[in-house]
Amino acid sequence: MQKRAINVVMTAATGTCLAGMLVAGVAAASSDDTAQQQKTPSQQAMVARQDAEQPGTLAGKAGQPQNTRPQTGQAKAQEARKTEKKAAKPGEKKTKALLTGTTTASYFWDDGSGINGDTGAPAGGKPMQKGLFASPSWPMHTKVKVSANGRSITGFVGDRGPGEPSHRGVMLDLDTYTFRYLLDGKKPASKYNAGSGEGHIKGLKYEVLKWGDGPGKGKPQPFGS
Repeated sequence: MQKRAINVVMTAATGTCLAGMLVAGVAAASSDDTAQQQKTPSQQAMVARQDAEQPGTLAGKAGQPQNTRPQTGQAKAQEARKTEKKAAKPGEKKTKALLTGTTTASYFWDDGSGINGDTGAPAGGKPMQKGLFASPSWPMHTKVKVSANGRSITGFVGDRGPGEPSHRGVMLDLDTYTFRYLLDGKKPASKYNAGSGEGHIKGLKYEVLKWGDGPGKGKPQPFGS
């Protein structure tokens, strides 16, 4: 009788203990839910963002879609063309010639030294230099491109000449450096001597790119005409 009573008491105590543990677990879960509900919207958003930023999480994969497909050859070519277009600079527009033709050219170097028949400083007001040409009729400071033997130089009219030879079809005097370069691609022996044994270039092509101020625009005319 006494032993049965003890068993009853122990069973009751064990049941009470289990019930207490169950109640404690329910209370803890309820506390967590209550704490989650008590968070402000901004706090909840922060937690969600932290979860999304963690690599490997479902939230992160859903919030940050990634293209894992390899680029095809066509896609790579299109990307390369886009890059080239961004890096490419617009090319310079080619200047259209206002007047073109051919003539025979001689050479000179007039710097006021009086050497080799030097007649004085150039009439255009600019010092003698590479790319300074003499014309019997074109306006001073006319911009002109001259070409021969596959080579070209762009210069300007800075003096008058040639004189009498212009009446024989020699319509341009080139500075010594330009003359020798167009002739054979070399440099003159000196400023006053081309050093080639040739005094003329026949069939020289000229292209007037910009007219200077004053009369004389048009086909070159012999000196003094």
